[in-house]
Amino acid sequence: MSKKAIFPGTFDPFTIGHHSLVKRSLALVDEIVIAIGKNDAKKSYFSLENRVGMIKDLYEGDPRVSVGTYDNLTVDFAKSVDADFIIRGIRSVNDFEYEKTIADMNRKISGIETLVLFTEPELTHISSTIVRELLRFGYDVSEFLPEGLNLRNPGLI
Repeated sequence: MSKKAIFPGTFDPFTIGHHSLVKRSLALVDEIVIAIGKNDAKKSYFSLENRVGMIKDLYEGDPRVSVGTYDNLTVDFAKSVDADFIIRGIRSVNDFEYEKTIADMNRKISGIETLVLFTEPELTHISSTIVRELLRFGYDVSEFLPEGLNLRNPGLI
């Protein structure tokens, strides 16, 4: 029986830290849906369509990875795609406390388990927030993005 997971986030943009988690998760599950959450309250640097396109292009040759969007509870999206697990990455103690609370609640209301992977030490300083800020000020961020990820024109939602 195959195991499916979702990897939820806003991925604005998708970084080498995210890519690392996807690659490492594929050793644990058979299929991953990268689940891009829609959050109208959050100003995005890249439009939802651009983020979907960038990530789809990145994983175009890997049938084990797909991309979806959602605007409901993460566990509801997980159920809608028949996911067995939710994948989350942790960079710090603060991340751990937050993710543990969410994982406990998700398991309580849905029975879906969260698989937590610790970020590789050399990637802990990378976050989409910091990469976005560098982009806004014209910095080259290619070292923080997966090889093969083509940034599309930013556009606010």
